[in-house]
Amino acid sequence: MDWNFPYASSRMPVLARNCVATTQPLAAQAGLTMLAKGGTAVDAALATAIALTVVEPTMNGIGGDAFAIVHDGKALYGLNASGRAPKAWHRKRFDGHDKMPVTGWDSVTVPGGVAGWAALHERFGRLPFEALFEPAIRYAKEGFLVSPVIAQIWQNQVERLRDQPGFAESFLPHGRAPTAGEVFRCPGQTDTLELIARSKGEEFYRGSLAQKIAAAAKAQGGALSLSDLADHAPDWVAPISVGFAGYDIHELPPNGQGISALIALGILDRLDIDGLDADSPEFVHLQIEATKIGMAEVRAHVGDPSAMRLTSADLLDPARLDAHAARVTRDRVSAPAPARQSTHGTVYLAAADHNGMAVSFIQSNYRGFGSGVVVPGTGIALHNRGCCFVLDKDHPNIVGPGKRPLNTIIPGFATKNGKTVAALGVMGGSMQPQGHVQVACRMLARNQNPQAVIDAPRWRFEDGQLSLEAAWPEATRSALAAFGHTTTGGTYLDFGAAQIICRLGEDGWIAASEGRRDGCAVGL
Repeated sequence: MDWNFPYASSRMPVLARNCVATTQPLAAQAGLTMLAKGGTAVDAALATAIALTVVEPTMNGIGGDAFAIVHDGKALYGLNASGRAPKAWHRKRFDGHDKMPVTGWDSVTVPGGVAGWAALHERFGRLPFEALFEPAIRYAKEGFLVSPVIAQIWQNQVERLRDQPGFAESFLPHGRAPTAGEVFRCPGQTDTLELIARSKGEEFYRGSLAQKIAAAAKAQGGALSLSDLADHAPDWVAPISVGFAGYDIHELPPNGQGISALIALGILDRLDIDGLDADSPEFVHLQIEATKIGMAEVRAHVGDPSAMRLTSADLLDPARLDAHAARVTRDRVSAPAPARQSTHGTVYLAAADHNGMAVSFIQSNYRGFGSGVVVPGTGIALHNRGCCFVLDKDHPNIVGPGKRPLNTIIPGFATKNGKTVAALGVMGGSMQPQGHVQVACRMLARNQNPQAVIDAPRWRFEDGQLSLEAAWPEATRSALAAFGHTTTGGTYLDFGAAQIICRLGEDGWIAASEGRRDGCAVGL
């Protein structure tokens, strides 16, 4: 590993036997507390995730979805805890729309995250389930100080969501978003989390909380029903992978978009990238072109696996990847441009323990607070993942009863010879697979340490335009423009936020966190 830190940064990585890395310091401390009590990396990940629903409600919530990849030191496991469309969501319901609604009840699918928490704990947890909720419940009840970044994101969503049912009651105290440094409390979340903790999630899907969710939907014109909630269950799935630079890169299979990163890395592994500097325009260009192909494949073919005409194996077929690689031109734009997907709200975390267990975990309400709908008296902000469906009757991702939509949130993982190398993730809508590609290229193909990987400037391609972070030198911008890229800038929120925990020998881990946002890595 290269221990140089060549990019502007305000932090150093954490080296320890037990680590947590995530988007918010209070949540990271919640996870570390579980490790200090003798919990597993999964216990730490869950305590972190649960706390994030309280202290970073602008990016995730109790009413969202989750995905995870876990290596227990022996084998790799995948969990798809995303929800399905209500049974009443036939295509006809959305006649008159040219696309799926982004807010309100007609964007709300079954929230799958809570069931994911329970499933992960049942299989890999050591501490009592209720103990994992203690930090989150304390922050919901006693309050926490809102950070400047979260305050800004909160304020940005006020006008869009103010009039959605229940939103102002729970998340606009005094009729406005909380400001930086202000204490925010959410009593409804306190009661909700206590019920979930005591019932191991049953109250959310088959008890009093389910009844409140279904009653609110019925009263406000939504389709989500008690039976939709009661029928939900997360799925244990086998991660899919490709080889890249001598490592195996793992993502979860569809309905997630992680396969786009695998397609891109599979293409790059077929190109001659040896000798290219990590920051060279040619290496960046090849990454962009490969990633564009991967994203276009997802937009065309991915949805609920039961409706896909091409399987994951088809999309990752070596002959198909060979054909894609042959289309890439080293000094000219040639790959297709994927459709735009806006920046959305997601939190990512990684955790690892001294016994060798590592967790890559991601959860989201999709677009910030999600649908804007908050179930009265509960603090449950419901996600808007349903807007990821399409209305094209010939597309595998067309909306339909009981279907899972294409999901943007993807945990990443790297192994070598079956052993953990890294748990990794980059948040931010379509930035996620693009970020995974950039992380893998720097960390695995160029041996950069995780903090340098995170600190390095990133790029993002959408709508035919290549956005470049300000830290890219002018020479790189000019060279990419000469290749045919239309370049532009962007804010720090446009390029996602990354967290990585990487194995360090047999004794410990190196945890790195994003400096562009509130990211925090801790260890003991």
